[in-house]
Amino acid sequence: MTVAPPPREVFIQGVTLDGRTFRPSDWAERLAGAMSCFRPGGVRSGIGAHIGYSPLCVPTVINGVKCVIVNEELKRLEPMAWDFVMNFARDNNLQVADACLLPDAKPDPHPRG
Repeated sequence: MTVAPPPREVFIQGVTLDGRTFRPSDWAERLAGAMSCFRPGGVRSGIGAHIGYSPLCVPTVINGVKCVIVNEELKRLEPMAWDFVMNFARDNNLQVADACLLPDAKPDPHPRG
């Protein structure tokens, strides 16, 4: 039985390669907003369809640094959107880190102690 590798994620950090904070301060929300229509299952329609980020491109703050977490599934779903976010990071000299999604830890139903 072959086990599929876990989804990979790329963390685009709001810090340039030379250590400066990237501006404008809302860059992560803008980038994720531009990617909001790229979703598993396609574009939503109807009331409220325009509200919210794609689960494949989410702005967040990690250790006080604004970041955008981009799921590698975006590359399969829409290669041009993947290229757009990766070129954004490269063109702005932003730090990028690869990561791997870990399954949620389940609490031990019988803790010792």
